[in-house]
Amino acid sequence: MKYSLAIFIGLFILSIAVLLYYRSNVHGSTVIPPSADPKISGKVPIYTYRIVNIYPHDRKAFTQGLAFENGFLYEGTGFQGKSSLRKVKLENGAVLQIYKLPEQFFGEGITIYGDKIIQLTWRSRVGFVYDKKTFKLIKQFTYPTEGWGITNDGKRLIMSNGSSTLYFLDPNTFAQIGQIEVHDNNYYLTRLNELEYVQGEIYANILQSDYIARISPRTGEVTGWIDLRNILPPRYRRNRTHVLNGIAYDTQNNRLFVTGKFWPRLFEIELIPKSSEQ
Repeated sequence: MKYSLAIFIGLFILSIAVLLYYRSNVHGSTVIPPSADPKISGKVPIYTYRIVNIYPHDRKAFTQGLAFENGFLYEGTGFQGKSSLRKVKLENGAVLQIYKLPEQFFGEGITIYGDKIIQLTWRSRVGFVYDKKTFKLIKQFTYPTEGWGITNDGKRLIMSNGSSTLYFLDPNTFAQIGQIEVHDNNYYLTRLNELEYVQGEIYANILQSDYIARISPRTGEVTGWIDLRNILPPRYRRNRTHVLNGIAYDTQNNRLFVTGKFWPRLFEIELIPKSSEQ
């Protein structure tokens, strides 16, 4: 009887371990591209980068959102009491225009939609709509989750909240009109943060990693990974908060920009395919 009980307990523990392994390794979340793992038989392309230009970036900017239009960068920054919306000159990093959020709000992602700029906040569940030219606050809206990143495809807003889900919102009413689950093979990806819509794909920064996922807005499938490791030399990263978090795309000139929280540099990069077989 004792042996039977011991065997039963052993089998029970083993089954729990298998279940946990399955959940974490097959349907769990990760911040490292599953397709870069030699144990995964995925064929998702992986890209590295070539630095085209380096521009100055405000070392005090806790970058949460980034956008580019008509020669200028627009940047949303975070931290309680220090959050802002900015218009920035690309060439020298000078802040040309700024709106400071009320102290109770922690600023998050931004996107430009027509003649407006839309900005999320982290845990307040409140978003702001500004006049793009004057930065005058036009209105507020609410959402039921945390706010992380936001972009748009010209018809819908696309929002992240730190989970594996991306939400599609009506740009006028801000009502949810759809959603997708982001996955690479059978792995569901969480920590989807800063977003940018680039040539029919959603680019999503994976928080606390140097990877950007390229995502199909139709299926949620990861169509590629961008490996930006070592783009900012380690000597410029003073602590764990100094992470990659800023993607902007120049649609007129096909230029891609990336930066991070408290980074002293902003990079214009060109993507270079490399084999997904590591």
